[in-house]
Amino acid sequence: MASDSRLLGSLDLLAVVAETGSFVRAGERLGLSQSGVSRAVQRLEERVGVRLFDRNARAVRLTDEGRTFHARVAPLLGALTEAVDDASGSAASVRGRLRVNSDPFFASSVLAPHLPRFLADHPELELEIVVRDHAGDLVAEGFDVALRFGDPESAGVIARRLLRTRIVTCASPSYLERHGRPRQPRDLSRGHACILFIDPTTRRPFEWEFQRGKRRIKNVPIRGQLTLNDGATAIATCIAGHGIAQLMEIGVRRELSAGSLVEVFPRWGE
Repeated sequence: MASDSRLLGSLDLLAVVAETGSFVRAGERLGLSQSGVSRAVQRLEERVGVRLFDRNARAVRLTDEGRTFHARVAPLLGALTEAVDDASGSAASVRGRLRVNSDPFFASSVLAPHLPRFLADHPELELEIVVRDHAGDLVAEGFDVALRFGDPESAGVIARRLLRTRIVTCASPSYLERHGRPRQPRDLSRGHACILFIDPTTRRPFEWEFQRGKRRIKNVPIRGQLTLNDGATAIATCIAGHGIAQLMEIGVRRELSAGSLVEVFPRWGE
């Protein structure tokens, strides 16, 4: 964490950049290089936890969060440290109980590998993770946060994107050896077995779509005997050679690297 003197300097720099609208001009006024100003602003943004400036080739402007932050700290030179701590929501320690509602695939593929270190870093925290395929009523059931793929089920929740991942169409080498490899998405309708996956919002199987640059193919006709609602089972069934599946890349990187799964259409993806 930056010292008080370094923090004061960063906040002074914030005001100068906001006034001049340029890292170059702010640096000239303060006797710093453009790269030095950029690094100082980046450190402050990391401390605060929000993006303070929008940058482009012509100008540097405060974001909405940046304007709010600047308006608050500018007149409070005697309480700058307290203002920064309030803006960042930081605390000396994290304690209490945290209830998390998580998508099963996210819980196993993304969340679980990070839990040991997270819990070690916060020994006073009690964590409860409920894994299920729908969020439900988060407030009524006492959840603090939900981790989901796709758009929120409820329009009344505050949502933030944590990551992006491609949808890749995969099959096992044994399946492709027996049935041949489709050359394009439309070939899937020609006798290929597809593993369907339930959309937890609609309770119907996801439609298969493909994108290549600006070209998009929607509602590709597919057929399959098997419909699932669990990502881990879909991956295992695909590896076993039952059929072709559309899977999230973040959950099958190891299998693709090891060769137990093959991306059928590497030039097509979402």
